[in-house]
Amino acid sequence: ASPISSPSRAGFLTGRYPARMGIQGVFYPDSYTGMAPEEVTMAEVLKVQGYATACIGKWHLGSREKYLPLQQGFDEYFGIPYSNDMSAQVYLRGNEVEEFHIDINNVTKKYTEEAVDYIRRKADQPFFLFLAHSMMHVPIYVSDEFAGKSGAGIYGDAVLEVDWSVGRIMETLRELGLDDNTLVVFTSDNGPAIKFTPNNGGSAGHLRGGKGSGWEGGFRVPGIFRYPELIPAGSVCREIGTQLDLLPTI
Repeated sequence: ASPISSPSRAGFLTGRYPARMGIQGVFYPDSYTGMAPEEVTMAEVLKVQGYATACIGKWHLGSREKYLPLQQGFDEYFGIPYSNDMSAQVYLRGNEVEEFHIDINNVTKKYTEEAVDYIRRKADQPFFLFLAHSMMHVPIYVSDEFAGKSGAGIYGDAVLEVDWSVGRIMETLRELGLDDNTLVVFTSDNGPAIKFTPNNGGSAGHLRGGKGSGWEGGFRVPGIFRYPELIPAGSVCREIGTQLDLLPTI
């Protein structure tokens, strides 16, 4: 819905154009505004259907308490409430700061551990987990286990760690017998920050532009869906879709 973070996330969660919500730029730690609590989010819609709901990771829709995930339909929240390039990095749990001094190199690992724990705790009921990794947002960070392992610089190392994270989550779903009846969506909030070089902002490949651009490179992102009960393995949809379609479709 947007080539930058906050409006894109607002569109994904509500199915509404960000401009209709007055969200056309990003929020900062000292911002007095955020996505209005009156907006109806995917979490609120699913909660009515009996789903447990959690957000883990980057929120970036307002960091004052009235705008945090617990006020937008999520039962639980853990993460950094804004981008990792902004000052005063903290981990929130619910509405409270849990850690004032965080090890940002282990942020992907930490989010993955929290996600696996949540899935295990909610395995016996329907659940919605919005896992929003801070990577691949610049500046790029990676844990010691993956540093130098990709052969493609720190950006490649961080991609490798996010890939590990996805695998860990899928492994957990399989262990619990949930993988056939769970819709897993992998996507991004905007295109790569190509102005950061060398190799630290990613690449849009053959697409023109990147993050912050109105060209296709700013908007066109991966859209990978896994749901064996309804989606045939290996199938490809070439129709145009947007993240605004996710809430009404789900």
